[in-house]
Amino acid sequence: MLAPERRTRADISVAVAITVAVVVALLVVWSISDARGTTSSPATRPVPAAAAADHVPTALHELWHAPDEVAERPLAVGGAVVTATGGTVTGRDPHTGEPLWTYQRDMPLCAIESQWSTTVATYRDQRGCSQTTQLTGDTGARRGARSSYMDKQVAESGDGTYIVSQGPDRLEVWRSDLVRTLEFGYVDAKVNPHTQPRKDCTLLSAQLGGGRLAVLERCPNEPADRLTMLNPAPKDSTVPEEYGTHVLAEPGANEPGARILAAGDNRVAVYLPGPQPLIAVYDGNGNPVTQIGLSQPLPDSASVVRVNTSLALYTGNSVIALQPTTFEPQWTAAGALGTPAILAGHLVLPVAEGLAVLDPATGAQQSVIPLARSDYHGEAISLLAMGATVLELRDGNIYAIGE
Repeated sequence: MLAPERRTRADISVAVAITVAVVVALLVVWSISDARGTTSSPATRPVPAAAAADHVPTALHELWHAPDEVAERPLAVGGAVVTATGGTVTGRDPHTGEPLWTYQRDMPLCAIESQWSTTVATYRDQRGCSQTTQLTGDTGARRGARSSYMDKQVAESGDGTYIVSQGPDRLEVWRSDLVRTLEFGYVDAKVNPHTQPRKDCTLLSAQLGGGRLAVLERCPNEPADRLTMLNPAPKDSTVPEEYGTHVLAEPGANEPGARILAAGDNRVAVYLPGPQPLIAVYDGNGNPVTQIGLSQPLPDSASVVRVNTSLALYTGNSVIALQPTTFEPQWTAAGALGTPAILAGHLVLPVAEGLAVLDPATGAQQSVIPLARSDYHGEAISLLAMGATVLELRDGNIYAIGE
């Protein structure tokens, strides 16, 4: 029978040293990890969805306002208004503005979007806008995350199926679980060389729609901008599949300021500036279809939103309703201060006196709801109706409006 082993003083010292080393290593890892700089405070119970508005009010006033410095338009997920400033994303009660949940990181936000009944927040670290977190719509709890090399500035938008995150050098497309389905442009880890169709191009803008990703590029030694139509989810995410790519020949295609306004079912609308500014419409392969002349150049604040069965283009002083599949103009509403929204089946449009109520089919004005805007200095307004509450995003702040 073997004699039992006895611990010596040296054995105990070694065991203590190993334990201390492990604890120190864990503390070091924790101190430099992303978790140390993250605070997540989800709602204690699911936030109920906002009830649909059953009438158009005759009078409105501001209920509350809060900083919202990152989003390009008002965002709402589930029953919460989503605001973003600094490194903090907050889900707020639409009637009071009180926080329902928060998510905070010790790094600045690059972009924020709402897709798939979730909030998608992208943060900037030493690799660019590379840290993305997905928050659930009902409580604001963390649902998913991704990390990859990205540009220091990105623009993000979605079409309900995918999100595109686009910077000047590269872009990525993500599906609902934040798995990347496409990378295009500059590739940091060149595992498979020669997979990208072109090098050193600047990505000017990108839009998803109709099973296509439209990208406007400016490439070296080319006389004008290039329009490229891509598969947003090719078989290999590192190998782009082009449906068509063309250097544009229309007037204004070599002027700074060109951008994609909208993409839809086998159509893409591109704004081309110049002495005679226009909207050029192309098919799903990038071939020209038609042109829409504009009376004046579009400002940087010009944008397109989908409302009801139409697209609405804010031109800086008016709204043009576009047919959603052909982009043909349907009607024009003058005196607009920004993009419209649907409230109780009617189109509401920000105007100087308040909110104009329009017939969505014809654009005919039916009434004006008076509204006194606080601290307003003529900046563009983006609207969203959330139940009976109307949200106005302007000048880095969100304003909730109700009866």
